[in-house]
Amino acid sequence: MPTYEYECKACGHRFEASHSMSAAPLKTCPECRKDKVVRLIGSGSGLIFKGSGFYATDYRKGGAPPCPSAGSKPSCSGCPGTQH
Repeated sequence: MPTYEYECKACGHRFEASHSMSAAPLKTCPECRKDKVVRLIGSGSGLIFKGSGFYATDYRKGGAPPCPSAGSKPSCSGCPGTQH
């Protein structure tokens, strides 16, 4: 279930609530009990993997791409972890 952020326009109280996307937005403030609550537009949260078995390299195909200046004399500042 997604978490939504709300703010009461009467008392300024901000809070979060989790409910299904099909549920109606909350209207009553839990602090002042007035029907002046609005749902705030947020940036959302990142994708969270829960459980064991998720690693940064799980879905990577092959290794890192080769450095484009591997054969040249100047140092390559664009390729992390390489020293030319």
